Amino acid sequence: MRLTDPLTNLVARWLMAEKPREHPAPCDFERICHEIRPCDVLLIEGRSRVSEVIGLITQSHWSHSVLYIGRIHDIENEAVRKRIERLYQGDPQDPLIIEALLGEGVILTSLAKYHDEHIRICRPRALTYIDSQRVINHAIDELGKGYNLRQLLDLARLLFPWAILPRRWRSVLFQHNVQMPTKTVCSTVISEAFGSVSFPILPVVKLDSDSGIRLFRRDPRLAVPADFDYSPYFDIIKYPLVPIDESGFYRSLPWSEPSEPADEEEGATGDDEAITDTETPSDTETDTDPDIPTEKKTASGVDE
Repeated sequence: MRLTDPLTNLVARWLMAEKPREHPAPCDFERICHEIRPCDVLLIEGRSRVSEVIGLITQSHWSHSVLYIGRIHDIENEAVRKRIERLYQGDPQDPLIIEALLGEGVILTSLAKYHDEHIRICRPRALTYIDSQRVINHAIDELGKGYNLRQLLDLARLLFPWAILPRRWRSVLFQHNVQMPTKTVCSTVISEAFGSVSFPILPVVKLDSDSGIRLFRRDPRLAVPADFDYSPYFDIIKYPLVPIDESGFYRSLPWSEPSEPADEEEGATGDDEAITDTETPSDTETDTDPDIPTEKKTASGVDE
């Protein structure tokens, strides 16, 4: 174990290393912090290597999910609130989230960590206040558990036609594993927390000729970040970097005007102006004298 731990930590750091962001995130982080509510699920478009792996597995840009639990004073249960005060050494007014990270496990941290990231809010529809506190308390109980990399690999293997694979290559996700209760992944933590109050994310729906529609709970270990985006039971809330609160907002967007001739050749800004020019000369205005060169003008008034 001592020999493998340094190697494991090295691999974890390599997988979690983030690439620099080339462009600003298209969301308003300050607005998100102002409008977010406890028990909202935040989807993160990650920039690490493990995010790329999750994106390939799930076919989605959303590679990470976190649960927003509010500020310390938002937690109703006194015992839970005191536990958070012991675990978090930052400002009591910081907005806090719970997440599971490779190499760190299930941790408590500030939402400010994702200030520069692309974030989407998934809000559980019609979730009662009491149940929201239960979801948060359940997630807090998961703090300290390890990150289950094996589970992530199992999810990847579920994409293959397992029926034609040798048995030894098949997923062991549903087999008994004594280490499973002490390890988890980001979406599993949140899925289990909502499952504690029977709130659906993506239940299995089947039609029964006798009883009609029947819902079956999915194994929370199958949950991925994109499920919260796809789920009909979560409202999707976006706060773009450029606000859209007023009618006709698109007319006042800060579009950049082309400043070089090369831009006009590529973007056809000049062509757009040519189409709208109404002073096109008629054919009868051309000089009929054969000794005088005939001049033709385009719609923009440029001699040819």
